[in-house]
Amino acid sequence: MADEALAVLDTILPDYSFSNLQETVFCEVWEGKTYAEIAESCGYEHSYIRDVGFKLWQRLSVALKQKVTKSNVRSVLRRYSRAQLSSLGIYSYHDRIKSSFGNSLYPALVPELDFPSGPVPLNSNLYIERPPIEALTYAEVSKPGSLIHIKGPRQKGKTSLVRRIVAYAKKQGFRTVTLSLHRADSQVFTNLDKFLRWFCANVSRQLGLSLQLDHYWDSDIGSKVSCTTYFEDYLLEEVDRPIVIALDEVNQIFEYPELSRDFLSLLRSWYEDARELEIWQNVRWVIAHATDVYVPLKLNQSPFNVGLAIKLPEFTNEQVLDLAQRHGLDWAKGDQAIKRLAPLVTMVGRCPSLIRLALYHLTKQDLSLEQLLEQAPTQTGIYSNYLRYYLAALLPHPDLVAAFKEVVMATESVELEALTAYKLESLGLIRIRGNRATASCELYRLFFRNQFLNGIRVSGN
Repeated sequence: MADEALAVLDTILPDYSFSNLQETVFCEVWEGKTYAEIAESCGYEHSYIRDVGFKLWQRLSVALKQKVTKSNVRSVLRRYSRAQLSSLGIYSYHDRIKSSFGNSLYPALVPELDFPSGPVPLNSNLYIERPPIEALTYAEVSKPGSLIHIKGPRQKGKTSLVRRIVAYAKKQGFRTVTLSLHRADSQVFTNLDKFLRWFCANVSRQLGLSLQLDHYWDSDIGSKVSCTTYFEDYLLEEVDRPIVIALDEVNQIFEYPELSRDFLSLLRSWYEDARELEIWQNVRWVIAHATDVYVPLKLNQSPFNVGLAIKLPEFTNEQVLDLAQRHGLDWAKGDQAIKRLAPLVTMVGRCPSLIRLALYHLTKQDLSLEQLLEQAPTQTGIYSNYLRYYLAALLPHPDLVAAFKEVVMATESVELEALTAYKLESLGLIRIRGNRATASCELYRLFFRNQFLNGIRVSGN
């Protein structure tokens, strides 16, 4: 809390007597208030409050021998406190929060915060539910023969949701199988027969059943019929409870169009068989894929237009705020919290992975919010890997490059050809309202605008 931070201030400037107004300005700044807000609440001119703050930061800068400003005072004092604790031999987290420096200098999540890569662990309190999605999927997976189709751009939280659906199914006493296709060897995708045998072998293993492929596989009847027979006559006969089969990263097979069409049409046929065959009603499917790759499928052969379709939305402002508070960021509290988060939301939108990465660095105090925003749309900022990925994804497609260039160079929304707009939206690069498109966030608009101004060439231009 701010009072505890004042105690740290006293250790830095033990011979200095703070006025009531100086203490008020310090505490209000610590809580994330602006000078304008402080001036209004205290009845002073804005310029006078700013001058009080400026002189206070100057005095701290001299004492600590480093520049202290309104923007970095929290991180500077936290580093100072850690250094003091270290010199006293206080190393454990529990010792730290019991020390005289106070809880507010050590947000509870900081020591346990892992770098945000991959899905949010099941036991993490950093998973933000997006009602009513979780409730809908839990209800659907309980239905015989159901299929849940989860799609969205990369890093939108698909795998995190899949894992929670599977965890829910386990609690209901269902058997579960989870296959992430990105773990398959590349040679598995070379032909349908090899892929379906890999698929059956992994389902068998996770169900704890011995492998009986050669007994049921017959080249004369083909791979798809052999696979179906293996399920109907062996796997499903051996399991006396409902089975949830979750297929994650299904987009891995999109690079192999023929294999993709054959396998996805097979899944569709099994889903439809559940209407007539009781044995297939014991299977519930959860299919998740990124929308970065466009794969045309006939409507009657695709599993993506049946069952419960979930297109993961971005966070709401309230969910962004909730996540910031779960990171222990004090400035994300109070009536002005959403307003303080607005510059970050403007820069990166409300994309879960981009927000999580920003909050991680802000919690670790690697960067101030101002520094993070300034560096964000550059190749040296925290989002450089994301930006390079999208740059590499666009360059092989001159039509998408040309269309996205039109979007980011325009001063207002633009109308794009329907399929091109769909592909860019599926990548997560644009937002479509009506028939008009804008960049999905300032991060992409600023980065790609600079790239176009400095050398990206569109084939034929």
